Amino acid sequence: MPDTTAAAQRPEFHHSHSAHCESGVMSSLLRHYGLDISEPMAFGLASALAFAYVPIIRVGGFPLFAYRMPPGAIIKGLRKSLGVKMRLHHYRNEQAGMKALDDHLDSGRVVGLQSSVYWLPYFPPDMRFHFNAHNLIVFGRNEAGGYRISDPVFEHTVTCPAADLQKARFVKGVFAPRGLLYYPERMPTTIDYDHAVGKAVKKTAFRMLKAPLSFVGVRGIRTLARRLGGLPSSGTDPRYARLLVAQIIRMQEEIGTGGGGFRFMYASFLQEASDRIGQSHLSEAAAAMTEAGDAWRDFALAGARLCRDRGNSDYAGLAHKLFTCAEREESAYRMML
Repeated sequence: MPDTTAAAQRPEFHHSHSAHCESGVMSSLLRHYGLDISEPMAFGLASALAFAYVPIIRVGGFPLFAYRMPPGAIIKGLRKSLGVKMRLHHYRNEQAGMKALDDHLDSGRVVGLQSSVYWLPYFPPDMRFHFNAHNLIVFGRNEAGGYRISDPVFEHTVTCPAADLQKARFVKGVFAPRGLLYYPERMPTTIDYDHAVGKAVKKTAFRMLKAPLSFVGVRGIRTLARRLGGLPSSGTDPRYARLLVAQIIRMQEEIGTGGGGFRFMYASFLQEASDRIGQSHLSEAAAAMTEAGDAWRDFALAGARLCRDRGNSDYAGLAHKLFTCAEREESAYRMML
């Protein structure tokens, strides 16, 4: 396994615009350090696709809705599936964390960071919100002392003043970054894609089809569908019911890549995996997962219409669309086994 910690001359870093921050950062980092891997392949091999509807956990007064594994799962998943040795550091002291970043950059090392979106000034004001699990890459500094950043949600590289990056790295709250800094330390010389893909798709399919909890996987999608369909007769306050739908759609379409976006990315992974290892059933599963993504987008559109039109109370129709999402996903996962 090649050692990436040596101070040998490294290639120039190339920025890539990605669909999602964590998968995009890991794809770019691994590619920079010698492993050419696409963002969908990184997402799929990390077994990052998921669904969870957890009423007992409240976020802003609403149940937790998740369309992928928790933050950090892609980094950890790729360590296992590819055999990449990652070095991860947290820092209690802010000055020590910033000095460590400077030391890595001075040695020519490109690193990934976890940060808050809200305190990054290069984000337009209407795009900032308190999300502390955003990932980005720092690859240098400019003459003014600012940091040169490859943020995967932007088309071009950006710069960030030191004080702002420090605040974003050490913000408090849910998913607090605690100054997280990471980079590949040792890279595998070869990848057994037949083994890695087979293990990853089975892990994802098992989670989505056979999770023993009613709020996880395909069962979780159907549980949420029944909840939506029963809203008019449950005595739920009509205003809260609409806000609940709005929260589901917001978590699906605005936070990260969103539910439909993750399904499309996973479909791309399945197609790429099929082409790479010659497994035609994965290509069929890719087509089915694309249909699932389309169904999620259809659900989001119907939910947005219900929220805008106060005369629209077709929760039964909305639930039907969500049941369709579950059916399409179940079909795709069964093709993967």
